[in-house]
Amino acid sequence: MTLKKILICFITLILAAGASYAADSLDISLDNLPPVVDNMYDFPYFKAYKLKKGEIVFNEASKTVNSLNPTASTNKAGGYLPGARGANQLVVYTYGYSPRTGTNEFGAEAIVEGNTVTELSGADSFIPQNGLVISGHGAAKNWIVKNISVGTKVYLEPNTNILHVYTTSESYLFEASKKIDEAKAMVDYYKSKNVDYDFKVPNYFIREAMNYLKKAEHDTENIRRYSHLAIESANTALKSVVPYKHTEFKGVWVRPVETNEEAIEKAVKRIKAAGIDNIFIETYFHGRTIFPSKTMSNYGFVKQNEKFEGIDPLKLWVKYAHKNNIKVHVWFETFYVGIQRPETNPGNILAVKPHWANKTKRNYNINAPTPSISEHNGFFLDPANPEVQEFLQTLITEIVDNYKVDGINLDYIRYPQAVSFSDINAWGYTDYARNEFKTIYGKDPLDMLVSDPLWMKWCEFRREKVSNFVAKIGALGREKKVYVSAVIFPDRLAALNAKQQDWKTWSTRGYINGFTPLFLTCNAKTLNALITNVINAKSPETDLFAGLFVTFMGGSEEDLIREIHETRKMDVKGVILFDYAHLDNRYIQALATRVFSEKGTSVARTVKPSQGSSVKLKRIEGSKSSAVKSSKKAPSDKKEKKRFFSRKKKK
Repeated sequence: MTLKKILICFITLILAAGASYAADSLDISLDNLPPVVDNMYDFPYFKAYKLKKGEIVFNEASKTVNSLNPTASTNKAGGYLPGARGANQLVVYTYGYSPRTGTNEFGAEAIVEGNTVTELSGADSFIPQNGLVISGHGAAKNWIVKNISVGTKVYLEPNTNILHVYTTSESYLFEASKKIDEAKAMVDYYKSKNVDYDFKVPNYFIREAMNYLKKAEHDTENIRRYSHLAIESANTALKSVVPYKHTEFKGVWVRPVETNEEAIEKAVKRIKAAGIDNIFIETYFHGRTIFPSKTMSNYGFVKQNEKFEGIDPLKLWVKYAHKNNIKVHVWFETFYVGIQRPETNPGNILAVKPHWANKTKRNYNINAPTPSISEHNGFFLDPANPEVQEFLQTLITEIVDNYKVDGINLDYIRYPQAVSFSDINAWGYTDYARNEFKTIYGKDPLDMLVSDPLWMKWCEFRREKVSNFVAKIGALGREKKVYVSAVIFPDRLAALNAKQQDWKTWSTRGYINGFTPLFLTCNAKTLNALITNVINAKSPETDLFAGLFVTFMGGSEEDLIREIHETRKMDVKGVILFDYAHLDNRYIQALATRVFSEKGTSVARTVKPSQGSSVKLKRIEGSKSSAVKSSKKAPSDKKEKKRFFSRKKKK
């Protein structure tokens, strides 16, 4: 039997079993199946890397891969975690595993095509047809950051699963050339869109980068030095390419830590200086409010987050934001109540109302609330419980009635991460939900498997509970003239099946004004594909704001500019940065260069329209090429070459 026939049979069995996939979200095509090869080890990355004549190795490192194409059964340490990648593990995904790695934001990934790293990403990367993705968490993430950059050469030993990586002179030339081409393409894009586009500054640095690259190619004794300079100039060009767009929505999510008025005013001014005009202030998180809440008090919960006692931060954030022409959206963690265990925290919502807790299939009969092991051991409320929905709606109404906020941003508007075939990670099995479902359909969900004819009804039942709450808050927003948006997972299939989040319905039924999906990637290509998924599924009337995770994941300033450029190409309403705590000065300076600043600073201000291309320009301080791993002075290429080959002889 051929591979395709086997897969056809397998797909047929899945469909016959009544799995929880929505009919219009299945996208199975035999044309997209992985290529069949006589020997999987024929791929370039399984072959030892051979140096070209004159090629210099500047860094080499090796590490054992914990799992190749991990699954719950083959990698138990990561079985219930996104992408089946465990803590501190180094894993590798090859084409055919899945379209994407499925990992979360707490790692680093390198995309390999052939045997060369072509992109650095953060999470959930697309797996190239002719390559693989190297993914690491914790210690393995640190190893990737230290040893891998664009251009790095890769060799995975077939039998030992030892991964070897080499940063060579060819690596630096590859990265420099790639970044120059990227900057050129971006300039050409904006020139084609606007005849008045000012490209003097980026063109200057592109030419400078090209000159350095030419020197690197011809001066083998200084190839790394000139390559670094070429990369640095290309990065500087990239930061000055994307023009300011007045109508673009520019936002940031903020978890407040300031405990006095002066600190709040200072934070707002810093946000304003970054060119941001919308603040998403985390108002209700971990089951606490930052303001003194009558609703919380009436229910017997902690009246206000203890950290902010004696001050009303929400009132002050609204005051100073509006003073600076910045809009304020309430960032609201809907069904998530944090990681504090109720038994050790008497004021916790679930300590007062334990029957409000969401439950797994395995722990349905245990009185104590169950933490979600795949989400930091956090606790969740039950969306099916009408008391929960009434409380949350009352709390949001209190905020809207007492504070002049401009919007409500619903986060954690979903069930916990679920795996339908795992009792330990299958959610929604509360007494209330089970009894209501049994009353309607005559069967307890506890007695059902994925193959049960009623399984889809059970999934729809849970999704509708979430959707009904979104509808209520949407109606409240229209009544109070407050903009309502929601944080969604851009992969609609995963959102439906793993989180019971049916955001397409919210859009097509007009429940909501806008979506603020979090794109957990530092890679512009991945971002493009994920945005496309959302655009294709949502109603045209639903606004789309791209939630960019670059700063949280520690991506480069150039990664941030690339992603903003990608959103411009796709004509989304704007971007929201996650989050303010990670928006350090290097990102702010990159944004202020041009993309978020009408006047521009640093590089952009040093060129006047009347000046020619030969003008001397001032660089942005603090910018570092991804190829530069240390602030220490690197040895000369000549010394490095001698050191490497003398070491090889000793071996």
